[in-house]
Amino acid sequence: EVQLVESGGGLVQAGGSLILSCVASGFTFDDYIIGWFRQIPGKEREGVSCISSVDGSTYYTDSVKGRFTISSDSAKKAVYLQLNSLKPEDTAVYYCAVDTLGIHCDADWNQVDYWGQGTQVTVSS
Repeated sequence: EVQLVESGGGLVQAGGSLILSCVASGFTFDDYIIGWFRQIPGKEREGVSCISSVDGSTYYTDSVKGRFTISSDSAKKAVYLQLNSLKPEDTAVYYCAVDTLGIHCDADWNQVDYWGQGTQVTVSS
Protein backbone atom coordinates (compact mmCIF):
# COMPACT_ATOMS: atom_id res chain seq x y z
CA GLU A 1 0.00 0.00 0.00
CA VAL A 2 1.36 3.39 -1.00
CA GLN A 3 1.42 6.01 1.71
CA LEU A 4 2.58 9.60 1.52
CA VAL A 5 3.55 11.05 4.88
CA GLU A 6 3.94 14.81 5.14
CA SER A 7 5.64 16.79 7.85
CA GLY A 8 6.91 20.29 8.47
CA GLY A 9 3.77 22.38 8.62
CA GLY A 10 3.13 24.81 11.42
CA LEU A 11 2.54 28.39 12.48
CA VAL A 12 4.93 31.06 11.29
CA GLN A 13 4.93 34.84 11.08
CA ALA A 14 4.75 36.61 7.76
CA GLY A 15 8.17 36.72 6.15
CA GLY A 16 9.20 33.49 7.82
CA SER A 17 10.14 30.13 6.36
CA LEU A 18 9.12 26.49 6.58
CA ILE A 19 10.23 23.26 4.96
CA LEU A 20 7.60 20.70 4.05
CA SER A 21 8.66 17.08 3.60
CA CYS A 22 6.86 14.15 2.06
CA VAL A 23 8.11 10.58 2.07
CA ALA A 24 6.47 7.83 0.07
CA SER A 25 6.36 4.32 1.47
CA GLY A 26 5.29 1.17 -0.35
CA PHE A 27 6.23 3.03 -3.51
CA THR A 28 8.03 1.06 -6.22
CA PHE A 29 7.72 3.43 -9.18
CA ASP A 30 10.87 4.97 -10.65
CA ASP A 31 9.10 7.31 -13.09
CA TYR A 32 6.62 9.74 -11.61
CA ILE A 33 5.66 13.31 -10.96
CA ILE A 34 5.54 14.35 -7.32
CA GLY A 35 4.50 17.65 -5.89
CA TRP A 36 2.30 19.77 -3.70
CA PHE A 37 -1.23 21.08 -3.79
CA ARG A 38 -2.84 23.37 -1.24
CA GLN A 39 -6.38 24.06 -0.20
CA ILE A 40 -7.99 26.93 1.63
CA PRO A 41 -11.38 26.18 3.20
CA GLY A 42 -14.14 26.98 0.74
CA LYS A 43 -11.80 27.04 -2.23
CA GLU A 44 -10.66 24.49 -4.78
CA ARG A 45 -7.42 22.60 -4.30
CA GLU A 46 -4.61 24.44 -6.10
CA GLY A 47 -1.47 22.99 -7.64
CA VAL A 48 1.51 24.71 -6.02
CA SER A 49 4.58 22.97 -7.37
CA CYS A 50 5.75 19.71 -8.88
CA ILE A 51 8.87 17.96 -10.07
CA SER A 52 9.29 15.10 -12.54
CA SER A 53 11.61 12.18 -11.92
CA VAL A 54 11.51 11.47 -15.67
CA ASP A 55 12.73 14.69 -17.25
CA GLY A 56 13.55 16.85 -14.23
CA SER A 57 10.97 19.47 -15.13
CA THR A 58 9.56 21.66 -12.38
CA TYR A 59 6.54 23.89 -12.07
CA TYR A 60 5.51 26.65 -9.67
CA THR A 61 2.21 28.44 -9.57
CA ASP A 62 2.69 32.16 -10.20
CA SER A 63 1.93 33.25 -6.65
CA VAL A 64 4.86 31.28 -5.20
CA LYS A 65 7.52 31.77 -7.87
CA GLY A 66 10.72 33.11 -6.38
CA ARG A 67 9.62 32.21 -2.84
CA PHE A 68 9.12 28.42 -2.86
CA THR A 69 11.64 25.82 -4.00
CA ILE A 70 10.87 22.17 -4.71
CA SER A 71 13.44 19.39 -4.52
CA SER A 72 13.36 15.63 -4.42
CA ASP A 73 15.40 12.64 -3.37
CA SER A 74 14.60 9.74 -5.66
CA ALA A 75 16.43 7.22 -3.49
CA LYS A 76 14.26 8.11 -0.52
CA LYS A 77 11.15 8.65 -2.67
CA ALA A 78 10.87 12.02 -0.97
CA VAL A 79 9.95 15.52 -2.01
CA TYR A 80 10.60 18.75 -0.17
CA LEU A 81 9.13 22.22 -0.47
CA GLN A 82 11.09 25.15 0.93
CA LEU A 83 8.68 27.97 1.70
CA ASN A 84 10.35 31.38 2.09
CA SER A 85 8.97 34.90 2.49
CA LEU A 86 5.66 33.44 3.60
CA LYS A 87 2.54 35.54 3.33
CA PRO A 88 -0.81 35.22 5.14
CA GLU A 89 -2.36 34.19 1.83
CA ASP A 90 -0.13 31.10 1.83
CA THR A 91 -2.16 29.78 4.76
CA ALA A 92 -3.67 26.48 3.69
CA VAL A 93 -3.52 22.73 4.08
CA TYR A 94 -0.69 21.48 1.89
CA TYR A 95 -1.03 18.04 0.31
CA CYS A 96 1.69 15.89 -1.17
CA ALA A 97 0.63 14.16 -4.39
CA VAL A 98 2.05 11.61 -6.81
CA ASP A 99 1.24 10.87 -10.43
CA THR A 100 2.66 7.50 -11.50
CA LEU A 101 1.95 7.99 -15.21
CA GLY A 102 3.09 11.55 -15.74
CA ILE A 103 6.24 12.53 -17.55
CA HIS A 104 6.44 16.31 -17.74
CA CYS A 105 5.60 18.61 -14.87
CA ASP A 106 3.85 21.83 -15.81
CA ALA A 107 0.80 23.95 -15.10
CA ASP A 108 -1.46 21.31 -16.62
CA TRP A 109 -0.51 18.68 -14.05
CA ASN A 110 -3.65 17.55 -12.29
CA GLN A 111 -3.52 13.76 -12.53
CA VAL A 112 -2.95 12.36 -9.05
CA ASP A 113 -2.84 8.72 -8.07
CA TYR A 114 -1.92 9.13 -4.43
CA TRP A 115 -2.50 11.87 -1.86
CA GLY A 116 -0.94 12.56 1.49
CA GLN A 117 -3.05 13.39 4.51
CA GLY A 118 -2.18 17.07 4.43
CA THR A 119 -0.22 19.37 6.68
CA GLN A 120 -1.44 22.75 7.91
CA VAL A 121 0.57 25.87 7.18
CA THR A 122 -0.59 28.99 8.98
CA VAL A 123 1.04 32.36 8.36
CA SER A 124 0.19 35.14 10.78
CA SER A 125 0.35 38.78 9.81
